[in-house]
Amino acid sequence: MTDSLDQTVAKLQAAAEAAEKAAHSAQTYADQLAAAASAGTGGAIDPFVFRLAIFALAVFVGYYVVWSVTPALHTPLMSVTNAISSVIVVGALLSVGVAAIDSGSAFARIVGFIALILASVNIFGGFMVTERMLAMYKKKG
Repeated sequence: MTDSLDQTVAKLQAAAEAAEKAAHSAQTYADQLAAAASAGTGGAIDPFVFRLAIFALAVFVGYYVVWSVTPALHTPLMSVTNAISSVIVVGALLSVGVAAIDSGSAFARIVGFIALILASVNIFGGFMVTERMLAMYKKKG
């Protein structure tokens, strides 16, 4: 029993390290893109503006993708959204709990708490909407 628990802990630590490496690679790639845009325009585009433009484009693309979903696909999409929000809750809990770590700041805890509240509302609202959508498919009577 202890061996399987130790193996599970080791696998979780390896997965956490792999996720950290992937996040670092994505941040490095975004920084390189922002630096390339800045260098390619002779410094006319600030890297912050470049990242803000990417965020704005992602908002528009996300809006049109979500609103073009047919009602039959709505329930599976909400399930995926709830899963993503649960990952956000885990990250928010880690951010709120950084007081136990020496490098934790009050700003990180406040933003983590706000993220925790918003993701929780999103999860519970998603479950309510999913249940309502599933009720529409049940036979009445």
